[in-house]
Amino acid sequence: MSRNGGAPTRPRLIVGISGASGAIYGRRVLEVLREMEIESHLVISQAARLTIAQETDFTPADLEAIASVTHSNKDVGASCASGSFRTLGMIVAPCSVKSLSEIATGMTTSLLSRAADVCLKERRRLVLMLRETPLHLGHIRSMAAVTEMGGIIYPPVPAFYAQPTSIAEMVDHTVGRVLDLFDLDSGLSHRWEGLRRGL
Repeated sequence: MSRNGGAPTRPRLIVGISGASGAIYGRRVLEVLREMEIESHLVISQAARLTIAQETDFTPADLEAIASVTHSNKDVGASCASGSFRTLGMIVAPCSVKSLSEIATGMTTSLLSRAADVCLKERRRLVLMLRETPLHLGHIRSMAAVTEMGGIIYPPVPAFYAQPTSIAEMVDHTVGRVLDLFDLDSGLSHRWEGLRRGL
């Protein structure tokens, strides 16, 4: 890795995990990036640590062991808080409404939202895997604001045309499609090849 944050020796991607349900998506993103030899920079919010304890059988330490680099969410002076630190962009998996709202308004109070804000200002790809339903008008306006700034809202909605037989398959397909947005072909996505003959 470049010492000064300049041209990296391999691609970098920031991965944020916020307090919404669905930390399994963030874990799988980290695993796949490791397999693809993409340098991952992980930021876990405090709320995410609580959610992970409630809905998974893994710990934040397990996630940190998968990531290339881990940053404290309180460390607003971390490398990924600066636009001069070159990355492919950032995935927030999952993204809570709180994180979405901070990013939409630019009122960043943590490294997670600051790193996302940096991606927007540097015109880098930002994908927010928003986990909330139903949505009220404030949520929709925040999503519109992020979209207008160049971000992508990607709720982790399962694709049933792939005929998944397990939660793991649904997660893999979604993660594969998210990584497609960074031109990273993980091989996880079921590619649509048209309607089956005979229908």
